[in-house]
Amino acid sequence: MRALVPHGKAATIPLLCLLRSTSDQDLRMARDLGATVCFPAYTAPHIVVQALLDQIASPESDSVAEPVLRGISQATEVLTGLFDGVRDGGTIDLPSVDAGLDPILSAVREGGLTRWLETVWTHDDATYQHCLLVAGVAAQFVLHLGFRAEDREHFVRAALLHDVGKARIPREILNKPGRLDADETAIMRRHPVIGYDILKESGCDVATLGAVRHHHEMLDGSGYPDGLVGAEISDTVRLLTICDIYAALTERRSYKPPMPARDAIAILEGMTGKLEMGLVRHFGDAMIAA
Repeated sequence: MRALVPHGKAATIPLLCLLRSTSDQDLRMARDLGATVCFPAYTAPHIVVQALLDQIASPESDSVAEPVLRGISQATEVLTGLFDGVRDGGTIDLPSVDAGLDPILSAVREGGLTRWLETVWTHDDATYQHCLLVAGVAAQFVLHLGFRAEDREHFVRAALLHDVGKARIPREILNKPGRLDADETAIMRRHPVIGYDILKESGCDVATLGAVRHHHEMLDGSGYPDGLVGAEISDTVRLLTICDIYAALTERRSYKPPMPARDAIAILEGMTGKLEMGLVRHFGDAMIAA
């Protein structure tokens, strides 16, 4: 590939990279070699073929892919910086987080949610992947709902930060491929309160604080950490909880394929009493339209 690039021969050739490791360094190396799309090595062949066909069929594929790659790159830099800082006991630089919000919205608006998801799925850190998935899904949702610019950014900010408390959860629990046992589950369930405390110390706004602390609450009181019921749960939390559950269902892992969008939406529609069904219907429309 390095031999091709100086002669300009690779510029017009779609290059799909299959990576055994999808760390930030590996992704940067692939892009330096001219990668158009990156996938993990375990990606199903039909997905790789379809991606190649999409690249060949679309003369504007590079211009479409660029905002997606740029948005994910900036969002990953933000996540890496804030998670590393939080692990070391620090607070969060909120202006740097805010600087990454518009690129996420632009990436989803210009490149589409599908491209965002396909690119995010190449990230091998489960927590980063999940935060980026939720942020992209949240961006698609509020763009579909027609939120004004300021409200869109506030919601995507909450989505990007919602799991920041996991920075202080042991990695062996975060990255465990199977089901957590009771003790591990109890530790994992601390992350909303940990994230809330970190953001409160960082001077975060009330709406984002509430979203981070309560994104696992359910309307029937069966959620955690505070067992909120009905009207005690804000609109921002109701929206974010739907995005969070959908992202968890559709995540791609080495040990499982992503659940199809319609199947994930069907599960959300079956959570009557726990989620606000009017919002679930709007969310389904937003995802199907993506």
